[in-house]
Amino acid sequence: MSGARLTCLRGGRVHDPVHGVDGEVRDLWLRGGRLVEPAPGEPADTTIDLSGCIVMAGGIDLHTHIGGGKMNLARLLLPELQRHADGDPCRHVAPGAIETGWRYVEMGYTAAFEPAMVAANARQTHMELGDTPVLDHGAYVMLGNDEMLLRRLAEGAGPEEIRDLIAWTLHATKAMGVKVVNPAGISAFKFDQRRLDVDEPHRHWQVTPRQVLQSLAQGLQALGVPHPLHIHASNLGVAGNIDSTLATIDALEGLPAHLTHVQFHAYGREGPKKFSSAARALVEALDARPQLSVDVGQILFGQTVTASGDTMRQFANAGLASPRKSVFSDIECEAGCGVVPFRYRESSFVNALQWAIGLEIFLQAKDPWQVVLTTDHPNGGPFTSYPHLIRLLCDRDFRDAQLARLHPEVAQQCALKDIRRELTLQEVAIMTRAGPARLLGLRDRGHLGTGAVADIAVYRDDPLDRERMFTTPEWVFKDGAVVARQGRRATEPGQEPVGGTFFVVPDIDPDIGRALRRRHARWGTVNPDHLEIGCDELCACGRGGRLLPVECFAGREGGTA
Repeated sequence: MSGARLTCLRGGRVHDPVHGVDGEVRDLWLRGGRLVEPAPGEPADTTIDLSGCIVMAGGIDLHTHIGGGKMNLARLLLPELQRHADGDPCRHVAPGAIETGWRYVEMGYTAAFEPAMVAANARQTHMELGDTPVLDHGAYVMLGNDEMLLRRLAEGAGPEEIRDLIAWTLHATKAMGVKVVNPAGISAFKFDQRRLDVDEPHRHWQVTPRQVLQSLAQGLQALGVPHPLHIHASNLGVAGNIDSTLATIDALEGLPAHLTHVQFHAYGREGPKKFSSAARALVEALDARPQLSVDVGQILFGQTVTASGDTMRQFANAGLASPRKSVFSDIECEAGCGVVPFRYRESSFVNALQWAIGLEIFLQAKDPWQVVLTTDHPNGGPFTSYPHLIRLLCDRDFRDAQLARLHPEVAQQCALKDIRRELTLQEVAIMTRAGPARLLGLRDRGHLGTGAVADIAVYRDDPLDRERMFTTPEWVFKDGAVVARQGRRATEPGQEPVGGTFFVVPDIDPDIGRALRRRHARWGTVNPDHLEIGCDELCACGRGGRLLPVECFAGREGGTA
């Protein structure tokens, strides 16, 4: 390390919310892939002048579908969306792994997390993430609809057994956390249920979503997993689903949790069309519970594809597909999958109100540390739309101009027209960098303090057009190396850095493996030994990228690492 070259990033305006730095002009020093404090009088080997630029940590996308079975099915279903000319946003609806990595890097992002990995398909997910250049990555494993968990809950399993099942699944799949999708609802759909409310029993197992939520949230807290239960709530996209969303929050009984793509779960039934914004009710529940966090899942107009484990809701929406085709699958009785192409239209009252609801959540929430900027890529829109979304949040005049273009009844039916708030760059840095890092327990990411990994994005300040500013950063550094310059990749093909893999390391009961083998021998089709991914194999899946284990901490009482 002492022989490594010292680089000085001079005179940039730094936004580092973790350390309370809000737009101060500062020099940053890099050596050996980390931010350092140089010795007094030590000269830099290289100096880069960042005058007139905004400096932030590299972006971290906490929830983006970029690997695994669903996205491969989406690519197979929509080959026509892979053939558009360069510059067409439709080209980025379901990009392959290589293009995904570079498009993120070219916007200043340095890490991304796949939120819905099926245990039986974990190897393929890790391999695809390993093929994604530059980005550090990880994945959340899906539980809550698998036969093993539902059977054990139906049989009256205690908290310790559920905790051990969670721990083994995290260990075997090398996951970063646990995702539950429509708790028990994917399984219920297989038994011909078309809806499952929070306190409604599963037709076969007689288990309720409330029981699933409580058991998973309690187990993760007992294990000390930094990222709390990642929840895709019941009744996604259904008018009036704010009731089940609030019931989901109540079911947690004060336990930490992260509710994902909440825009799709904040709908009321008021108004002449019986579809209305319930953003205010959701935000009030969030403001009252500091142990909760959300990502928004903002929709943006245009062509996309919805790819979700929520087979129940995707099947219900298949008739709205554009173009008119879809695909559904199930894997090893663990989870489901539905892929339905969709085009969000400005002329549609429902689509336009969805757009407004997401923005209302962003702009009404009091604490930006509880809110993460996402589009639930690709479900609400491609991740390449983030710069446009940032401008909508930071520029009220631009936002009002967009609102005026929409279905004429929307402005009368929502609060957005009266919201004057504009997000600051410091708040953007929280929602896209510092907040996600804290929620995932990444202590050396998301900030620019001494010792942090030198993942840095530098943007030419442009207060009149934040979209242009965040689309083409001047510089992007990954582990201290320049990987993008003026919005374009800065490495030769084959020379790009390989991202590392984050995963948690929970304590495991050595007896759980034997119990799982006995149960799978009787009811299952996959040998648990074949599901388990060792560290050497994970390294191979990641093309030799670093393994980045995240420590669990026992006895957590809410909050985050």
